[in-house]
Amino acid sequence: MDDHKDTTENSPGGEDQPDTTSHQHEHGDHDEAVAESDEERVEQELLEEEAHPAAAGEMASHEQHEHAGHEGDGHGHGSHEGHGEGHSGMHEGHEQMFRRRFFISTLLSIPVLLYSEMLQEWLGFSVPAFPGSEWINPIFAVIVFAYGGIPFLKMALPELKDRAPGMMTLISMAITVAFVYSLASVIFPTQSAFFWELVTLIDIMLLGHWIEMRSVRRASSALDELAKLMPDTAERITDDGETKEVPVSELSEGDLVLVRPGASVPADGTVEEGDSDVNESMITGESKPVSKEPGDEVIGGTINGDGSLRVRVGATGEETTLAGIMRLVEEAQQSKSKTQVLADRAAGWLFYVALGAAVVTAIAWTVAVSFDATVIERVVTVLVIACPHALGLAIPLVVAINTSLAARNGMLVRDRIAMEDARNLDAIIFDKTGTLTEGEHGVVDMATVDGVDEDDALGLAAAVESDSEHMIARAIREAADERDVTTPDATAFEAIKGRGVRANVDGNEVYVGGPNLLAQLDSEIPDHLQRFADEAGQNAQTVVYLVRDGELIAAFAMADVIREESFRVVDALHDLGIEVAMLTGDSQDVANAVADELGIDTVFAEVLPQDKDEKVQELQDQGKLVGMVGDGVNDAPALTRADVGIAIGSGTDVAVQSADVILVQNNPMDVVRLVKLSKASYRKMQENLVWAAGYNVFALPLAAGVLAPVGFLLSPAVGALLMSASTVIVAVNAQLLRRADISA
Repeated sequence: MDDHKDTTENSPGGEDQPDTTSHQHEHGDHDEAVAESDEERVEQELLEEEAHPAAAGEMASHEQHEHAGHEGDGHGHGSHEGHGEGHSGMHEGHEQMFRRRFFISTLLSIPVLLYSEMLQEWLGFSVPAFPGSEWINPIFAVIVFAYGGIPFLKMALPELKDRAPGMMTLISMAITVAFVYSLASVIFPTQSAFFWELVTLIDIMLLGHWIEMRSVRRASSALDELAKLMPDTAERITDDGETKEVPVSELSEGDLVLVRPGASVPADGTVEEGDSDVNESMITGESKPVSKEPGDEVIGGTINGDGSLRVRVGATGEETTLAGIMRLVEEAQQSKSKTQVLADRAAGWLFYVALGAAVVTAIAWTVAVSFDATVIERVVTVLVIACPHALGLAIPLVVAINTSLAARNGMLVRDRIAMEDARNLDAIIFDKTGTLTEGEHGVVDMATVDGVDEDDALGLAAAVESDSEHMIARAIREAADERDVTTPDATAFEAIKGRGVRANVDGNEVYVGGPNLLAQLDSEIPDHLQRFADEAGQNAQTVVYLVRDGELIAAFAMADVIREESFRVVDALHDLGIEVAMLTGDSQDVANAVADELGIDTVFAEVLPQDKDEKVQELQDQGKLVGMVGDGVNDAPALTRADVGIAIGSGTDVAVQSADVILVQNNPMDVVRLVKLSKASYRKMQENLVWAAGYNVFALPLAAGVLAPVGFLLSPAVGALLMSASTVIVAVNAQLLRRADISA
């Protein structure tokens, strides 16, 4: 099997990460889940303290057992808020917390800056002194440390508890060292304090985290947007025909609801009465409104057009299409790609690199200038500037935006690794019927004898076939409708087994059927109709004849119509350097005719459904990374065997277990968009990783003071600014993915 179906990675500490197995969405083992739970509990406690300071103590023990940030209340937006308000809701809470603490800490830092002798000397200003003014700096610095620094200290505890020190541990060490040293300078006045550096460092850290949380929330906004699609209430129709407004959460399967013009559909269901156009773009990516009439299915969260609909509820709550899509989006955003695992490993090792650099810096500066405030300043700057903020955000932000863009374009990602692998596909196999073709026969050409008009012949054939549900009958009727042909009345219908059908039309006995019908009727074929039939046969088309009163008057060439998009998708994939293959159960002649018309490279014909996966393996044995595009049902083994399994034409059925990616629309061009999005996303990942890693390579030596001999030194505050700036650059670059051209 392919690599991405069974992958095991190692963590920085040497511990094995869980298997990243396709189709099962395993995102972490028990220990990892406990670690995340500890971090989330501490983060939630901080949010509770921010909102209810007096009740923080009472809430602490409760929050260990119930993580409020991840629970939906069952109300609001049809019980979907639990999805939308989970991680993104907590990010918004963090954003507000860091924002509030930044502004308050900055205000509290002003007195420290004003009464800093070093700043007064540098900037050439002075402030009036008064008895006790010497205590302004330490007192306000303690307040800023206790209020602004506490989030970092608390969030470092889970890292230390899990023996996985990281970003919060580095920040906590930096501000704690600066704080303890500055307090010691008050007790031992021979030392130089740098309270202003301490408070400035904390302020900048708070600012950086505020910006980070804002970026993460915006990148993860897909869940929020999906959650808001479902209305809060619905108009349920009672047994006496009256309507009653009820919460969507109270709807049950079988209820009848009224959907007024412009209103959101409150649940999945079937139209029982009414006609309207429904906007499904937010679910399927289909830009044009979809016509709905009795018997058609509607999706909860879509927007009704100008008509009123009465809908029989088929699924509610967690069983709706919208809920299923939200689960897929959330799982995709939380899962880790191979690039993410690499970035996490690098971020894990960066702590030890930073700690080692800080120790070496302390020793080197102590030997060079003796132990004083300069040594502490260098150590703090190294710890601050090495924080793996940018490295930690480099991939998750891109993943969140990638998943959001995919969902908006009707691409639902079930396997993050497969999505990443799509950029490297060497070959893509398409199942022919219903993917490259319409899956329905159509009239592709016709010929008539002299004196017979094509529209008249088509009308006669449509009249004879008016009562039949055979695919050829449907094709003839559709061809007549497309040409606005008037269909005369027909009577005395009769099906002739294995040959065709007959009926009386305007007093004439009319037959429609294949070659066997002509043999039975002993009808002669005019030369030009024979040439027409021969040419159609060479093109793997089926020929149907029209006989009136024993005379053959017309012939129709029938074929499974090639989709217009199929020509563009083959050309687009060739432009991307991808081989295009076609797999079908049809005869070799039919398959070759379609392949020649489309320009397909490889053809697998006369393949039984149970043997389709062998053809995928055949290309894989040639060393190719193979994608398979099928319907998700008949092609399940082949989709599973492929490196990237793509289910197309499954509509909003998110339960296609065999697929890595589900394309909601039955449009093969979405395969091209998928590949382009994968390539664009990986480029952004690479750019972010190069920037984040390069920043640390250059910034660490500067922080340690390698340019001190030429008079260049970075202060902790400047180091914090650089660290925050690198994070902002990564966040902005990730957002640029939204502008990527994935059009096909």
